Amino acid sequence: MAEQSEFQKAVAFVQLGLDPSSAARPLLHQLTGKEKLALLQGDAGFWEGMYNLYTGIYLSQPYVHGEINRLGIPGVRYCDGPRGVNINTATAFPVSMARGATWDTSLEERVAHVIGLEARVYGANTVGSASINLPRHPAWGRVQETYGEDPLFLGEFGAAHVRGLQRNVMACVKHFALNSMETARFRVNVTVDEAALHEVYLPHFKRCVKEGALMIMSSYNSVNGKWASENKHLLTDILRDQWGFQGIVISDWVFGVRDGLESIQAGLDIEAPFQNRRAALTPDELSGAQIDQAALRILSTQLRYYATRAPEEPTADMVFSQASRQLAREVATKSIVLLKNNEVSGEPLLPLSSDLASLAVIGRLATSQQTGDRASSLVACPEVISAYEGIRDALPGVQLYLSASDSEDAAFAAATQADAVVLIVGYDAEDEGEYLRPSNESDPGALALLPKPDGSHWARAVQSARQGISKPDPGEGPGVPEGLLSRPSGGDRRSVRLRPEDISLIHAVATVNPRVVVSVVTAGAIIAEEWLFKVPAVLVSWYNGCQGGRALADVLTGAVNPSGHLPWSMPRSEADLPVFNREADQVTYDKWVGQRLLDHRGVTAAFPLGFGLSYTKFVIEMAVLGGTAHARGVRLLVLVRNAGNRDGRCVVQVYGCPQFLTATKGDEFPRRVLAGFQAVSLASGEAKAVEIPVSFSPFQRWLDGRLVWDVSQIRLEAGQYAGDCAIDCLVSPKNMNAAL
Repeated sequence: MAEQSEFQKAVAFVQLGLDPSSAARPLLHQLTGKEKLALLQGDAGFWEGMYNLYTGIYLSQPYVHGEINRLGIPGVRYCDGPRGVNINTATAFPVSMARGATWDTSLEERVAHVIGLEARVYGANTVGSASINLPRHPAWGRVQETYGEDPLFLGEFGAAHVRGLQRNVMACVKHFALNSMETARFRVNVTVDEAALHEVYLPHFKRCVKEGALMIMSSYNSVNGKWASENKHLLTDILRDQWGFQGIVISDWVFGVRDGLESIQAGLDIEAPFQNRRAALTPDELSGAQIDQAALRILSTQLRYYATRAPEEPTADMVFSQASRQLAREVATKSIVLLKNNEVSGEPLLPLSSDLASLAVIGRLATSQQTGDRASSLVACPEVISAYEGIRDALPGVQLYLSASDSEDAAFAAATQADAVVLIVGYDAEDEGEYLRPSNESDPGALALLPKPDGSHWARAVQSARQGISKPDPGEGPGVPEGLLSRPSGGDRRSVRLRPEDISLIHAVATVNPRVVVSVVTAGAIIAEEWLFKVPAVLVSWYNGCQGGRALADVLTGAVNPSGHLPWSMPRSEADLPVFNREADQVTYDKWVGQRLLDHRGVTAAFPLGFGLSYTKFVIEMAVLGGTAHARGVRLLVLVRNAGNRDGRCVVQVYGCPQFLTATKGDEFPRRVLAGFQAVSLASGEAKAVEIPVSFSPFQRWLDGRLVWDVSQIRLEAGQYAGDCAIDCLVSPKNMNAAL
């Protein structure tokens, strides 16, 4: 039997009940000064690491930070994964926003569990898949990596993801904070007041910290004039002192640290993913106490994780297993949102008639196997089922006419021949995604962070790649094949409307066939007013993972009753959205986003937050306070009935309209906020009492330098979307005080 390492001995002590920080101190004392500093940054030298990033080596192995072999310290071994593990091959799940559309946190916990298992198979112990930034505007290029527009909603999904991941890996929650612009992310300064910060943009991060998340990633942008990785107010005053976070804070990649010394003083533990700003520090600049403080957090967090993770090692056959594929299909099917389903010839167009003889499948995305962005969240999945493939397999006896292009003539011909049309429109990785490469013109400050080339063949190869040369000069080392940084640079959407080609196809097809189903591939909200009236049926089908085509076919045919609900509000006009400039150097964030902004302005949404139709009809008949205790609020018992002739799944949503004791000048609060939700499956004719945890956290206000409880009463509305008050009840001070 091999002798235990010093790290393994410390893990055993934690398992016996010793506090991780106490168990970490003997390890810390055994480290040399150089080893302590090594804990605080990536293991790879900068140019070697950048070469590996360009060549795609980090698509097959984790990024390692602070591995100390002589003591058995594994270090932080990171991979990404909002929709699945991004190293080697893995299961591509629907993007986070699609999973948010299920309104089912137990389902999200199951997805996170699989992501954690697959990451652990490949040697990772940390996954950056808990992405919970609030999308201030739907054009944000990375909106697909988050769950929705509401702080409570984001917090509950983020907490579920943390629970699922941390059976096998450390959950890394990102990006802290106010990161919801992509093209300008390396330079933009976000100005925000404390009320908006604590009421809107931070509650979901706090919820994940309280759930036990072991890692937080800082963002690239600056907040109120201080870069996030050097922002003491965020990283120490709020995260550690107010919320009690004891885990690791890691920077975003390469350009995430502007000043190595200041980042440590502010509370950042690890500069990722290579040796750069921290490597240049000298003992005179940094005290031993400052290094020890960060190093102790890094060691104790690793000990806590290794002492509590699932003891069974997952095996390679768990990657992209049948169970994982089935879960991906379940999530994808439950995510699809039915926005419109008008009658044609006296019957709703969907589900498609069982006596359908022919069907046209049209649009450039009909045969696409994309699962979302092609940057850090890309998953190399062994098999992806396109929309056309899913429909073809589900309708073997139906004549299919395929037009997988933007050609109006081809679409017109296919639509003319078919009994009905499924038209796939929307976005792909060229329209939106993570912005990878800062430019000399726009981001000179970020590029100035790169150290001078050191003359190594790694540096020469990277310089050649950056200049668009596929190979360096002969004898100067290896060339650079396509890797992560060679992919499209993405960025924010330029419009929240569909491509002009898509709109033209919709109009062309609708003129020759009355039975048109438009299936929209998107992550964020769109504006559809210029074409919505032309077609009887509309679905939001998302970037829906490796089983997205089968899920779409399940809903179209009625094999599964659609049950997805919008995780955001869908406006009628750009004027109903916050001002958005994708190239901005400065931006101010306030409290008014999404449904809250629409309500604040008295504007009716095209489709409100939480909206989603079904092939059956659900009725909410009663709501009373009661049930088991709830630590953060009360529980509402809601009686729901399936009054239709199909089995289905209802998402019951509870919104609260608060009244406050104190009137404050200039401080406004949304008149309605999401306070709880629960999905329930019901057979035709069945009724169930659903117990919904209603949180009081969304009603706290920032007054006199702190979050306070200043509510006199709350009117709770139970319905199936924002503003759908099927039934209501008042929460009195007695109820509230008992809960608090």
